[in-house]
Amino acid sequence: VKTEHDFNLEKQTLVHEAKLNVQDEFAKKEKDREIQERISHSAEIGACRQKKMSLRDDLLNSLMKEASSKCKMVAGGKNYDGLLQKLIVQGLIKIEELEVTVYCRSEDVSTVKKVLPAAVEEYVDIIEKESGVRLTPNVTLNEDRAKDLPESSNGGVKLTACEGRIVCDNTMTSRLELVYSELKPSIRAILFPE
Repeated sequence: VKTEHDFNLEKQTLVHEAKLNVQDEFAKKEKDREIQERISHSAEIGACRQKKMSLRDDLLNSLMKEASSKCKMVAGGKNYDGLLQKLIVQGLIKIEELEVTVYCRSEDVSTVKKVLPAAVEEYVDIIEKESGVRLTPNVTLNEDRAKDLPESSNGGVKLTACEGRIVCDNTMTSRLELVYSELKPSIRAILFPE
């Protein structure tokens, strides 16, 4: 009777241990499955975010292209002469040098030649008004047509001084890129409110 009792006790212990092992193994497999689900869910979220960012970037790039085409329209407009004059004056103020060379697109050469004297005079007047000093800058138009600005600049001018070591890029494209980089957070906030 005692041996049978010991046998049953041993058998119950073994069965109980086996049940615990099976339960532990099941719990481990369940935990592994949950971890795999979390990993796959996280990967899906990451892929969706990446796709969303890519689509947003594509939209912003298309807006930049559209704005660039609008800049081309400005360069063909009737107020373009005045704009070129203001861009030259602004560049001269930024550079603050007496020997300056102005670069423009091939198609803008005649317009720049026309507005250059007025731009220089406006610059001299501004400096004299602000500082009391009357300057006599030597501002020339680039004579080498091979160095003219490309058509992709969408108009505007580039000014250089000190043999090209000082450069003020006042082309429509550079100004558009500057505005775009400065306003990118607001543009995103308007287009993609969260």
